[in-house]
Amino acid sequence: MIKKTIFAAMLVLAMFAVFCGSAQVAQANGPPRRIVSFNLCADQLLLALADPGQIAGLSPYAVNPVLSVMTGKAASFPRLDWDAESVVNLAPDLVLGGPSHRPIHAMLSAMGIRVVDVDLIRNLADARRQARELGALIGHPDRGEALARQLEEAEARLAAVAMKPPLTALVIQREGYREGPASLASGMLSIAGLRAPDRGSSGAGGFMSAEQGGFVSLEHLLTDGPDVLVLQDPPSEARDQGALFITHPALLARYGANRRIDLPERYTLCGGPPLVQGLDYLATAIKALK
Repeated sequence: MIKKTIFAAMLVLAMFAVFCGSAQVAQANGPPRRIVSFNLCADQLLLALADPGQIAGLSPYAVNPVLSVMTGKAASFPRLDWDAESVVNLAPDLVLGGPSHRPIHAMLSAMGIRVVDVDLIRNLADARRQARELGALIGHPDRGEALARQLEEAEARLAAVAMKPPLTALVIQREGYREGPASLASGMLSIAGLRAPDRGSSGAGGFMSAEQGGFVSLEHLLTDGPDVLVLQDPPSEARDQGALFITHPALLARYGANRRIDLPERYTLCGGPPLVQGLDYLATAIKALK
């Protein structure tokens, strides 16, 4: 194991001079020509905005249909392992990353390879900004602007069918975890006329007040739950304790088809194309509730 680690480090260092020089030349000559994505959200933005010839590689998540809406387009591109060597081997002049994998980012930056983080977004304004910024970064500002307009139009379509007056709603995942008001999913629901219950924490069984989320008990949902329950990727059967919570017969009886939305998680993880599709998905779901 130690020998493998030493060999990998030597390989990276040996390639340093070559890639450092080539990356600097590429940056000086205009938009990036070989872009690698190390991040699920960057994968989908890159597929929407870049020329196919610019995409040198995508993250392992790029072809996971549970997480991505762009698996069809992603299938023809190389996919990375979770290490710096797999990135270096593709000779990129730009790497799009995320908030994790900091040691790998530091190693790539030390080699002269440009690394830009694609931030998680929490609202539509950030999503539009991100589309414009990434479009400009990769040399296609017109496409970034077009994607920002698509987001605006999808938001308007959802707002046009929003619940009036608003209803209360919670986004619930496995084991009773609930999304907080600062999440992208909650922001999408607010456009749809669905707002979080106006309650603070009432102990272990109540609604948590944390901005990023918390837990709610099954008993609380059954006795004092919101008007609408939004379930993210609910399983069809209870194969474990986490699934048992959101497939419980009492919960499904209280929240029938007219009080429940099943929302795929892939629509609430990233901006760009997933968010456009998610807003339209919610618009259709809201119409079905009325």
